[in-house]
Amino acid sequence: MASPRNRRPGFSRRAQYGFFLGYVFAVAGSLVAAALLALSTFDPSTFAALRLALAEVTTPISTGVGVIGRGFISIPGAIGDHFALQQRNAALRKQIEDSNALLMRARALSYDNRRLRKLLQLRDRTNDPVTTARLVSSTASSTRRFAVLNAGFRQGVATGQPVRGPEGLVGRILEAGPNTARVLLLSDPESIVPVRRTRDGLPAIAMGRGDGWIEVRSVALLNATFLPGDVLITSGTGGIYPPNIPVARIIRRSTDTALARSFAQPDTLDFALVQRAFMPMPRTEGMAPEASAPQPTITPPAKVQEKRP
Repeated sequence: MASPRNRRPGFSRRAQYGFFLGYVFAVAGSLVAAALLALSTFDPSTFAALRLALAEVTTPISTGVGVIGRGFISIPGAIGDHFALQQRNAALRKQIEDSNALLMRARALSYDNRRLRKLLQLRDRTNDPVTTARLVSSTASSTRRFAVLNAGFRQGVATGQPVRGPEGLVGRILEAGPNTARVLLLSDPESIVPVRRTRDGLPAIAMGRGDGWIEVRSVALLNATFLPGDVLITSGTGGIYPPNIPVARIIRRSTDTALARSFAQPDTLDFALVQRAFMPMPRTEGMAPEASAPQPTITPPAKVQEKRP
């Protein structure tokens, strides 16, 4: 059934007053809005203060709502950036590890090149080199200190020849095989090297201790004082080691007997140079006496008989 067109509230005064007041408020609101619209059109500065007041009230609210909205909007992008950042970090870590490996290899090659270059320069300066060979092993835990050289008498290596590296003296050949030789290191208890101090020429003896260190004893003066940093070189006495080869450096101050450390460390040395002995002993075995040269035979002239007529 259709609603009747007559919308009168009936005989209720309360409903009639309410209906009437609704019309009054609507008309008044329209008039006020029209007046305000006309006033803002012809005089915009009139509502500037009101607009600023409303803006002061609504700005924090709109700012908070904007931040919350942007936060929700940025969540998917932040998640994607997080995973992308993790992948990038993993790639950078791998790149750093590879770069470190290459750097360590380059440093090792550079160190080996410097040592080999020094050894080549040393070989060029040495007048009587025998051969250059690799130290394949050395004893570091026992009281005896030996090293194995991958060269023997086929390469000219013989017993008693000194062995040195770029930094200084290593030892001497103890035994020589066809392609292998044993080196008696400076730190061995049976190693004795005549040395002298560089600053004043003080003669001394460098002896091994069997623990990687060298003991230096003065042989010329009583109460000779050794200072830290004193450098000892071979003196040439004894005829085995050529003179002026660096041997060791004094570690601490002492009198008559001092502790020293050798310049050449066999455990970090790859190649070594074998030299001839400074004053090799004359060979007495297997030498045949020199045969005397044959003397020419002189026959006296025969007597000639004179024929008389």
